[in-house]
Amino acid sequence: MMLEKLKKSVRECPVVEIEDYHYFIHPLSDGLPLVEQELMHEVVQAVKERADLECDYILTAQSMGFPLAAALSMETGLPYKFIRKRKYGLDGEIAISQTTGYSENEMYLNFVEKEDKVFLIDDVLSTGGTLKSIIKTLQDLDVDICDVMVVFEKVGTKKSLEEELGVKIKSLLKVKMEGSEVKIVD
Repeated sequence: MMLEKLKKSVRECPVVEIEDYHYFIHPLSDGLPLVEQELMHEVVQAVKERADLECDYILTAQSMGFPLAAALSMETGLPYKFIRKRKYGLDGEIAISQTTGYSENEMYLNFVEKEDKVFLIDDVLSTGGTLKSIIKTLQDLDVDICDVMVVFEKVGTKKSLEEELGVKIKSLLKVKMEGSEVKIVD
């Protein structure tokens, strides 16, 4: 799959700078300007083609992983679970400390058990802080991570993160920030 709709949407998305950090504003990473069904369909089909989906369920983090997991669930019939930024205080709830290039906060994992087999999906791999925190927590719980995929990989962190965690991370599209422009890397 050539991902033409995804590439076109990246070429057209705005970039903003907040505290010396450049963000590209994209429908699948920000819900703006508009998430078109055709784009989501293309991405879900690409995930289905490239991911190992022999799992118990799809797992993703708040917030932009939510629509990806839901759309993938509708297409595959796999159930999904969310890692939330809200503490519920449920029995067995696990706090995950997350440090990214632009923030530090807590996420909360509920109803994930030892030996569950999960497919982890997220929207963007940037600094790696979110995926690193989640994957380490899942590994500590002896959860079987069958595959990890992101829609966008900002080049520069994936290889070292994979080596550190011992997990391969797949991406649909590699991008590179060049000042205030986002470039697609082949």
